[in-house]
Amino acid sequence: MKKLTLAAAGLALSLGAAQAQEGEPIKIGILHSLSGTMAISETTLKDVMLMLIERQNAAGGVLGRPLEAVVVDPASDWPLFAEKARDLIEVQGVDVVFGCWTSVSRKSVLPVFAELNSVLFYPVQYEGEESQRNVFYTGAAPNQQAIPAVDYLIEQGIERWVLAGTDYVYPRTTNKILEAYLLGKGFPAEDIMINYTPFGHSDWQTIVSDIKAFGSEGKPTAVVSTINGDANVPFYKELANQGILAEDIPVVAFSVGEEELAGLDTEPLVGHLAAWNYFMSVDTDINAEFIEDWHAFIGSPDRVTNDPMEAHFIGFQMWVAAVEAAGTTDPDMVIDSIIGVSVPNLSGGYSTMMPNHHITKPVLVGEIQADGQFETVWETPGLVVGDAWSDFLPESAVLISDWRKPMECGNFNVELGKCGGTTN
Repeated sequence: MKKLTLAAAGLALSLGAAQAQEGEPIKIGILHSLSGTMAISETTLKDVMLMLIERQNAAGGVLGRPLEAVVVDPASDWPLFAEKARDLIEVQGVDVVFGCWTSVSRKSVLPVFAELNSVLFYPVQYEGEESQRNVFYTGAAPNQQAIPAVDYLIEQGIERWVLAGTDYVYPRTTNKILEAYLLGKGFPAEDIMINYTPFGHSDWQTIVSDIKAFGSEGKPTAVVSTINGDANVPFYKELANQGILAEDIPVVAFSVGEEELAGLDTEPLVGHLAAWNYFMSVDTDINAEFIEDWHAFIGSPDRVTNDPMEAHFIGFQMWVAAVEAAGTTDPDMVIDSIIGVSVPNLSGGYSTMMPNHHITKPVLVGEIQADGQFETVWETPGLVVGDAWSDFLPESAVLISDWRKPMECGNFNVELGKCGGTTN
């Protein structure tokens, strides 16, 4: 493991800061929606990247060179993500990109990063079933969020399941995995209700009524929510309007964090759940330092932090460490040098980049509090290694991902003994 502690990094970089930074800036692309339905979640990720870049420049830059942020707005328009990614790499000449939120936006840019051989750090929980050489997945795979959350609910006695999601690839694939997992656990198909709504959906009255009816048939029921973006606001409001409390039908969300709760009246939501790998309420010295820096940078003590911000914090440290180790921003050199890099996370431990381009993370389940924060009610005893391919889908259970030489394969079939391709 190539550990890079904050203390060691700070010492090394502070010595470099005493010298004038020289050479052309290293350009960092920031590809997050600043308008449209996903701006509620993504704008903060742009802001935290600007903070991380500013902090790194204050500490001496990277390789003695300053960092320069290049910000674009793909405007929650999935094809536009690909256009903006191409512009960042080909026209703006960025050395790395941090960005995307929805899986459909990530899927749209994959061919661009493969064709142009650039590097993307993707900071959001996703459905798995993918491993691309040019992408590093610092958000949670299903085995680092969805599966542990369902296990927690099973421990609480839940017997009926509403899988409610926005209609795109992440909720559909995640729910396919969860349905297979629940059926494998012995839950009958009639106790699993699945519902999808479009991005920005606002009229939840009928759907919430259906959920209420489904949960009134004598078995403890929970909602597993992969609803994304600003549709969460009217969804939770309608739950409150219809008197659905956490003790009646708890909701565990995978896309609702502190940032989304900041726009809601949280009092009726107290006790509902979210599963993430980080909460702002985590009590560690490194998290307290991060929050203090964030409030100073953003100019407001009221702005919250959340899980995807931590994922960018981790990914940015890993990229810096890999570039310093390689002595260059060359993508091939960085891709080779980053595997095994271990850096601090905000929960008080270390996260490591694994050969499948996923990282190790703790898993936390938290209850919504009246102040919009989460109280951790359950966590894994240690770090969980992100799984690119689900063990619960037969077609994926036989696949492994390993981007180290000589394998360099994202979907090696262990039964056939061969790689199925190197693009996913």
